[in-house]
Amino acid sequence: MTINHFPLLGLFLGAPLLAAAQQPATEQRITTLLQQMTLAEKVGQLNQYSGRELTGPASARKDNQLNAIRSGQVGSMLNVRGVQDTRAIQAEALKSRLRIPLLFSLDVIHGYKTIFPIPLAEAASWDLAAIRLGAHVAAREAAAAGIHWTFAPMVDVGRDPRWGRVMEGAGEDTYLGAQIARARVLGFQGEKLGGTDAVMACAKHFAAYGAALAGRDYNAVDMSSQQLWETYLPPFRAAADAGVATFMNSFNTLNGVPATGNRYLQRDVLKGQWQYPGFVVSDWGSIGEMVPWGYAADKADAAQKALAAGSDMDMESDAYHNHLAQLVQEGKADVALLDEAVRRILRKKFELGLFDDPYKFSNEKREKQVLNDPQNRLAARQVARKAMVLLKNDHQTLPLRREWRRLAVIGPLAKSKRDLDGSWVPEADTTLITSIYDGLAQRLGPQTQLRYAKGCEVLGESRTGFAQAVAAAQSADAVVITVGETWDMSGEAKSRTDIGLPGVQEELFAALKATGKPIIVVVLGGRPLIFNTIADQADAILLAWWPGAEGGHALADVLSGDYNPGGKLPITFPRAVGQIPIAYNQQYSTGRPVTKPGDTRYKSAYIDAPNTPRYAFGYGLSYTTFTYSDLSISRPQLTAAETVQVQFTLTNTGPVAGEEVAQLYLRDPVASTVRPLKELKDFQKVALKPGERKTITFTLDKDKLSFYNQQLAWVAEPGEFQLMVGSASDDIRLRGKVELLP
Repeated sequence: MTINHFPLLGLFLGAPLLAAAQQPATEQRITTLLQQMTLAEKVGQLNQYSGRELTGPASARKDNQLNAIRSGQVGSMLNVRGVQDTRAIQAEALKSRLRIPLLFSLDVIHGYKTIFPIPLAEAASWDLAAIRLGAHVAAREAAAAGIHWTFAPMVDVGRDPRWGRVMEGAGEDTYLGAQIARARVLGFQGEKLGGTDAVMACAKHFAAYGAALAGRDYNAVDMSSQQLWETYLPPFRAAADAGVATFMNSFNTLNGVPATGNRYLQRDVLKGQWQYPGFVVSDWGSIGEMVPWGYAADKADAAQKALAAGSDMDMESDAYHNHLAQLVQEGKADVALLDEAVRRILRKKFELGLFDDPYKFSNEKREKQVLNDPQNRLAARQVARKAMVLLKNDHQTLPLRREWRRLAVIGPLAKSKRDLDGSWVPEADTTLITSIYDGLAQRLGPQTQLRYAKGCEVLGESRTGFAQAVAAAQSADAVVITVGETWDMSGEAKSRTDIGLPGVQEELFAALKATGKPIIVVVLGGRPLIFNTIADQADAILLAWWPGAEGGHALADVLSGDYNPGGKLPITFPRAVGQIPIAYNQQYSTGRPVTKPGDTRYKSAYIDAPNTPRYAFGYGLSYTTFTYSDLSISRPQLTAAETVQVQFTLTNTGPVAGEEVAQLYLRDPVASTVRPLKELKDFQKVALKPGERKTITFTLDKDKLSFYNQQLAWVAEPGEFQLMVGSASDDIRLRGKVELLP
């Protein structure tokens, strides 16, 4: 089956948003409105509440929230969705004295009704157009349901797979993460705010949340300023430059100061150096959480510190609602800072067009049409196929062979539906999900007999299903076994000390391997997992992540050979938890490097395992092969004002069409601060037919040779730089060098 490219994609490649300073008419309207607002109404714009109960049965919370909305004491509601409900609640807001409309927000992370692969999986596509497409479809559906604002994208660099929220981001690399941050912002927001097929995006979590100590959610972060600026801030800067409407601060402390109360992050960097015109929302309750952190004495103190630090909107802690007006009256909080925060929030409401038409996103006809558009599911299938990573394919086990007429489909996730959607979905509607078993059955048809056995659960020690699974395998020509995590094992508050395959899944694999039949393993989950037995013994391994509602169809496309996988890992897979941190760009030569296999005595090495990961950043196989040749560098030397073109020939030397992600890495071998062994500086995803070749060009300039030195200056130091071009961070095909002149 052939799926054409999503026809809407080409319509949403416009320029970033105009800065608020370029909209004087809007700014004057905001000034006029601010002059009319009471202190209580100003504070009201800074409050955001969850409205799950607003459309439910009568309750004290519901009455209190409705009264607050009618009196202008609420600026935004989250978890109210659907045209009927958003229209009804907006009508309540318009009963307030100044008729200031509400912002409706929701965690639309990787889909609204149509669920796409999780963000980490989409990052594995290394396909910025596909990633932008996924965000656009999600925004189009959410906007049609009355939503104005999503709490995405998460642009945290995530290097620790124990941290469950790695599933929500773009992986471990700063450069790739920055490119994806921009793509997602533009996908969510479109060409400009106000379109009814777009929503406001939110860059989160500001900042360094991905470096939480021990990979444990809500934990502290302690790092050098150089590491902060070089590794963790660039994706946020990319989002800001793309015009992202809002930022969300993070739960962690940064070097002892909670991010929510961190003036350096929010006022000095974001609103100061970067001149960011949008507003900052707290994470859920994070203003109040400064009290248990030991940074604020009580919620009043927390409110004062959060506003002073630059947190504009309080999500669900009631700190601003209960204390901010009194703090201003007592002179403990600056009214100018309050006015600034209100201005930033009102600005977005004007830019969305809500003052001109508060109900513009609440159209029942559009909601029905958009949420039932079949193109959305085609797009989800397209992106899911691109996200899958072929980790192993010995003896060309895949694609499935025509002569295999009896296929055993085994494993605890083979017929699961909910698990394919993964974590962070607005509503788990399993009627919209195609399981792996059903996808294979529909693709292979009646000519192939599918023999199913569950074998075991994802969790638990029971092996009672092994015998049935082995029998199914023995009667089949080949076996497809699904293993991995359930949907609720990765995500927020899902940190794990052991990221091995849970339960007895690897034992089930070993029992099936003993039958002698070809074993194809499909791995599902939201993070890097450790499965050494499978890695060593499986005939083929396909990493499907949590692929979304169309995952079953997408997987069948890949296994059958209708689609040639081209995904590459955006995050390293370790051999053992003890290797963490093992991100590729955290690797240094050290004073005692390992220079050859087995050379570990008094070297920076383990005595029980190699330093190398199981699967490296950038790794991923294909059903075809690619050769890299004819490297040329336009000049051996350059000055700070010049550029260098790195060219080479990429050839599809295999039997089928395929896509390759050609990657450019750089190393600065001698510098004023020790540099990593490799850093990604560019990449291109290229589609080639069998025998086709293409000249690939990467451009190097001073910026790509630069880093933050000990004084936090962005510098490119003169000297020689090593250039590496390859198919993965551990699969370098071509090497060269260039010298930066003083």
